[in-house]
Amino acid sequence: MNPAAVLSNNLLESAFQANASDIHFYPFADETSVYFRIHGKRTLHRKIPSAKYQLLLTYFKFSSGMDIGEIRKPQNGILTHHTVLNHYSLRLSTLPVNHLESLAIRILPQNEDYTLEQLFLFPHQLSTIKSWISNRAGIILFTGPTGSGKTTTLYTLLQTILKEKSYQTITLEDPIEKNMSDILQVQVNEKAGITYQTGLKAALRHDPDIIMVGEIRDRQTAQFAFEASLTGHLVLSTLHAKDTVGTIQRLIEMGLNKSDIQQSLISIASIQLLPIVINRSVTRRAAVLELLDGVLLQKILNGDPHTSENPSHTFQHLRKKAFAYGFISEKTFIEYEK
Repeated sequence: MNPAAVLSNNLLESAFQANASDIHFYPFADETSVYFRIHGKRTLHRKIPSAKYQLLLTYFKFSSGMDIGEIRKPQNGILTHHTVLNHYSLRLSTLPVNHLESLAIRILPQNEDYTLEQLFLFPHQLSTIKSWISNRAGIILFTGPTGSGKTTTLYTLLQTILKEKSYQTITLEDPIEKNMSDILQVQVNEKAGITYQTGLKAALRHDPDIIMVGEIRDRQTAQFAFEASLTGHLVLSTLHAKDTVGTIQRLIEMGLNKSDIQQSLISIASIQLLPIVINRSVTRRAAVLELLDGVLLQKILNGDPHTSENPSHTFQHLRKKAFAYGFISEKTFIEYEK
């Protein structure tokens, strides 16, 4: 077998066994460091000679459909990998650095089905989010940094909804991270002319009840998503933002006016993943959510100078609560407070 294929398989199998969410390759002149991100923390897995890394990089680029001759521009690719127990989708990204290329691989298990109860640390937050879905029009945003579980939460939420009621549901994603039944999933492909904007226009002709926009990345997508919510559709989407109030600021920076936000925005759930301690060891991560809706949301949009976030819903308060209940360690609590 191709030595690069053998090395690839060994690294991937090790990452799967460690429940890693990402693999990072840091290339230097003589050797390349390989890191796994496990439960949110980056850990050095091993080092390999840079000559072997170059062969491995070429193998990954070729296998995922990238241009192996292009080293000056960032590229993206997708691979699938099958094991006896699971099926994985791998999202690859290269980045030129100091005449070399680094590589990052996001690992997306396809056979793992979570329940909302497994994802969220506090059950009452799940009840609040489910109540938001009773709206038949408007937009609900899930926000947080990269890797905070926004897309996983959206997938799980949609699966939960469709088990209870039949909705015509269409997603627009770049890329499609997980194949789902009973949902029309559209792969955004800008080279083929399928942007979020053109995909949304086409999706609206298919009489959807729910539209999921994988990510609001720019002003045009934001405006179209909000327009779709004003025409009688429930829109779910994600956005990179630090917290709920920061989400509103980002929307305004994207050029949305406050009146459109007030008419369309149902709620915001900002997500933070915490490593959960069970029997003195970290076994998984669960989400705590800053939730913003209703009267408080409208007051903030109106710029009420006397309005502040409900302190019981802030990340700081939720982390204190998680620590008091013994869900997270003192070390984790201190790290997140810095």
